[in-house]
Amino acid sequence: MDKDKDLANDIVKSHVMYSLGAGLVPIPLLDIAAVSVVQLDMLRQLAKVYGQDFKESAGKSYISAITGSTLARMGASLVKTIPGIGSILGGVTMSVLSGASTYAVGQAFIWHFSTGGNFMDFNIEKAKEIYEKEFEKGKKVAKEMEKGDKEEDPYEKLEKLAALKEKGVISEEEFKEQKKKILSGL
Repeated sequence: MDKDKDLANDIVKSHVMYSLGAGLVPIPLLDIAAVSVVQLDMLRQLAKVYGQDFKESAGKSYISAITGSTLARMGASLVKTIPGIGSILGGVTMSVLSGASTYAVGQAFIWHFSTGGNFMDFNIEKAKEIYEKEFEKGKKVAKEMEKGDKEEDPYEKLEKLAALKEKGVISEEEFKEQKKKILSGL
């Protein structure tokens, strides 16, 4: 099971990076939609790691339920409507909050799946509790990742990517696309 948890944490970390980028989308509310897509994809991959049948509608519902109202996130998004500085300030704030939220959602689902849970017995109250705790940790993780402090060796990234493909979490097409991105950074 440790191997599954390691793989799951790698999935969360890569989706935190995607959320950092999605949070920088300069169009208010579109950034929230982009982060939601990233989180849903993360949940799909986590479900696969733990052998769970992924249901998109259930995934959307559970993510919304544990993240609570999006009004606070929309506040950072709407700051982007202020000409000039609003776009920069809102983007940076939204980026970190998006990464932190994705991290916390991922940790809540890792807990649930690793304790034998599935989509039918999802404990929303416990997941909310985990989300709140992990959100604070997620802010630190997101800030570090945003700064590039956790830059990983491209070869390690390729090994992890290959493990995802081997486990069936990502398709051959997704593998090739991600591999191309990693190798273009060399």
